[in-house]
Amino acid sequence: MSGGQELQVVTFGLGAETFAVPVTLVREILDYRETFRIPNGPDYLLGLTELRGEGVTTVDFRLRVGLPHVEPTPSTRILVVDVPFEQRVLVLGLVVDRVLDVSTFDLAEIAAAPDLGVRWPSRYITGVAKRPEGFVVLVDVIEIFSAEETRSLQPSGIAA
Repeated sequence: MSGGQELQVVTFGLGAETFAVPVTLVREILDYRETFRIPNGPDYLLGLTELRGEGVTTVDFRLRVGLPHVEPTPSTRILVVDVPFEQRVLVLGLVVDRVLDVSTFDLAEIAAAPDLGVRWPSRYITGVAKRPEGFVVLVDVIEIFSAEETRSLQPSGIAA
């Protein structure tokens, strides 16, 4: 590494692919548990997960990025992330197939998001990093949960 600026990320898997989000956005990592269902939400909205007495809006991250749903396994985790939204923070639980590790990438080694060869819009990708075992796609959770979609995920926007 060049000793330049670095980005620390939490890496996770969806199928055979590896993704990452900045560690600064990750509040905690939970074992998978069933959610309290909420009617009339987007297909990727699973419901609420209880976290120390509070309900955390939880989504199937596979469905949100256009991958097919899979049944939870013992490796399935919920990444609890803070998504900046309209001058406040929305806490979301992202159900992922597995959490891999915390990694550090030199910013100079992160390539721009590709325009071809991905199953979902490249605007959802902040970059791609190379590892010996393959590529890691850096996810832009702020873009994935755009303002219009995020409004439907807020507890005040969910009909009980």
